[in-house]
Amino acid sequence: MRQKNSKTRPVSARIAGICVGAAFAVSTTAGYSPAAAVAVTSPKLIKICHGYGCSFRSKLTLGSADGARFRSIMQAGASSPKAERAAISKAVQYFEERSFQAIGVRDKPKADFGKSHEKGQMDCVDESTNTRALLVYLDERGLLKFHKVGRNVSRGFFVDGRYPHFTAIVIDPVGTKWVVDSWYKPTGGAPDIFPYEQWKVRGQFESGALD
Repeated sequence: MRQKNSKTRPVSARIAGICVGAAFAVSTTAGYSPAAAVAVTSPKLIKICHGYGCSFRSKLTLGSADGARFRSIMQAGASSPKAERAAISKAVQYFEERSFQAIGVRDKPKADFGKSHEKGQMDCVDESTNTRALLVYLDERGLLKFHKVGRNVSRGFFVDGRYPHFTAIVIDPVGTKWVVDSWYKPTGGAPDIFPYEQWKVRGQFESGALD
């Protein structure tokens, strides 16, 4: 998601769908054990990663109004794990719009190979880090009833013909991992949410669940 340049770049110069940043991802995979639940409306400062590989961090404070909004969103998913995943999607969309207010630049879908340090633009490291921060925020406030927050996961390692790609995940009551991958969409777009076992075999350019 970049600001428009005065000159249009050739199509061949833009390789959409590539995300690197494997070195940074090590720091995003730490396990998460929620502490004592905090009040839904308690404020929290979250540092939003952008610029590829978390080159920049913009401060976003989620206040009482945000907490009330997230509670309303998640209450709509209180009937089942499937409904909660739909609510998580809406929570991510709201969170990204709030992130835009902190950064001031809208992220475009995917990323450009070879680009770096572009304010407001996000590779999969930025996206997965930010999404996981939101999931932890929801869990801390008791807004996740059917899922727990897992470690960020990856697929691809060059030698298998795929670039590394990272995503946040949640785990349902029977132990199934579900990716929450917002990299394929622009700011405020609905993230891909489907089983990790399907996600991990996809190619870099493929979005969405397998048919």
